[in-house]
Amino acid sequence: MPEANNPKSLLGFDYGLKQIGVANGQTLTGSAHGLSILKAVDGIPNWSQVEKLLNEWQPDLVVVGLPLNMDDSESELSGRARKFARRLHGRFAVKVEMVDERLTSREAKSLGREQGTQDLTKIDHIAASLILQSWLDCPEIGTAP
Repeated sequence: MPEANNPKSLLGFDYGLKQIGVANGQTLTGSAHGLSILKAVDGIPNWSQVEKLLNEWQPDLVVVGLPLNMDDSESELSGRARKFARRLHGRFAVKVEMVDERLTSREAKSLGREQGTQDLTKIDHIAASLILQSWLDCPEIGTAP
């Protein structure tokens, strides 16, 4: 975990074509929590909603999940997630890192069931918190978009 004398605020995004999960976290406690789910149209969010979240939380770092295939290869969605990450950096001048998100959706669904979530299509914020928690647990896993 990063040094405690220099705590950082973070936002995490679970990129998707219809929904983008958002989580916040910070390095002082090393914890992440789901915040919200943004609607997207073919992977494009309402950028003013993204800007509002960035202004509200003032993150030192934004972490975006990278959806890799099980054999470590990239898919079309991987390229689109990278593009989303680059747009976050370009539009809002925030530092962005990417984290392998394999199996986070499966784990998020399991956690959603445990929490009594009725609609398991609304768990992207949980997946975003898992992605962000992965970075908090091991910041070295972050890569450039």
